[in-house]
Amino acid sequence: MKILVFGETGQVGREVQRRGGAVVLEMRGRDAANFEDPESCARLVTETDADAVINAVAYTAVDKAEDDAARARLINATTPGAIARAAAARGLPMVQISTDYVFDGKGTAPFAPDHPTGPLGIYGRTKLEGEDLVEAAGGAYAILRTSWVVSAHGNNFVKTMLRLGAERDQLNIVADQVGGPTPADDIADACLSIARQLCRDPGKAGRYHFSGAPDVSWADFAREIFARSGTACAVSNIPTSAYPTPAKRPLNSRLDNSATEAVFGIARPDWRAGLTRILQELDAIS
Repeated sequence: MKILVFGETGQVGREVQRRGGAVVLEMRGRDAANFEDPESCARLVTETDADAVINAVAYTAVDKAEDDAARARLINATTPGAIARAAAARGLPMVQISTDYVFDGKGTAPFAPDHPTGPLGIYGRTKLEGEDLVEAAGGAYAILRTSWVVSAHGNNFVKTMLRLGAERDQLNIVADQVGGPTPADDIADACLSIARQLCRDPGKAGRYHFSGAPDVSWADFAREIFARSGTACAVSNIPTSAYPTPAKRPLNSRLDNSATEAVFGIARPDWRAGLTRILQELDAIS
C-alpha cells in the first residue's frame, strides 16, 4: 500500500515519516506542495500512484490568523478542498486532520462529532470550512479532529513549558481551559490506520474525534510536565481572563472519542505515556 502525505515537517508529518512499515509513504513538504497554490497540490494527487491521501498541513498560528484570514482560509480550507476533489476523482480515500476549535467550548461535556459547531475565531472557522469542502468533494474521507498536539519537535506546550520552567521558579498557567493533550505519534498511527481501513471500507467515511486521555487543564498538564521532567517550577492557576489573546480560546476542548473506537478500533491514547516518550526523545537529542 502507498499513501500520499502532505505535511513533511509538521509535528504529525514527522511522526508519519517514522512509521510506514509495510506502507510506502510519498511525503510532500513545502518544496513540493505549496498550500497557497491549491491547483498545484491537486495535481500531485492527480499524478500520484498512491492508494490514499493524508493531509497533515494546517495554518495553526491561532492568534496570527485573526489578522491573516485570507491566508488561513487558503491553507486550511481552499487547498484541502482542492486536494479532496482530486482524490475523489481518483477514488482515493482522504484523511484530513482538524481541530477542537470548530466548537464553541461551552459546557463541560465532551463534544461528539455530530455536535453543532460554533468556532470562536478565524482558525476554527477556516478549519471547519476545510472539513465541509472535504466532505462536499464526494469521495471517501475521514476528518479527524484532535486537540493540544504535542511532540519532541516543532512548537508546542511541552517544549514551551520545559524552556520556561528552566528559566523561572514559578509560572502562571490557565486552569479553566480543559482538554486532551494528544501526542503527535499517536495521531500519526491513527491516520495511517484510518487510511488503510478506508481503502478496504469507504463506508466508514465521516467526522471523528481523537484526543488524549485523561482530560486535563493546561495548568495541571504543566504540573505533570514539570514532575516527570524533574523541573523545579511551581504552577499557579489563573483564569483565561487573566491571559488575554487576540483569538478567543475554547474553555471546553473535551472530545468524545467513542465513534473512533467503535468504527476503527482505535482507542484514546494516554497522553502521560506519550509525554514520557517525548521527554525521553528530548533527552536523547539534547
